[in-house]
Amino acid sequence: MKNDAEISEDLSRRVDQLAARSRLTRGQIIEDALAHGRSLAWQEKWIAGVEAGLADADNGDFATEAEIAAVLTKYGPA
Repeated sequence: MKNDAEISEDLSRRVDQLAARSRLTRGQIIEDALAHGRSLAWQEKWIAGVEAGLADADNGDFATEAEIAAVLTKYGPA
């Protein structure tokens, strides 16, 4: 089945940019938006967060042992 939905040039450009940044296809991005209610803005923010986390990891910016312990204490078993 062929889908010929037309979207604005701006939305098309944003979908293309997300596809390039996320290794997802245009179809996967659009399907995610339609099936799960994840807007392009939400997906753009998500990808930006992942990219920021990867950049931090590449720079050696990880949580300290004390920070990890604090989270485990806060959310670990009581």
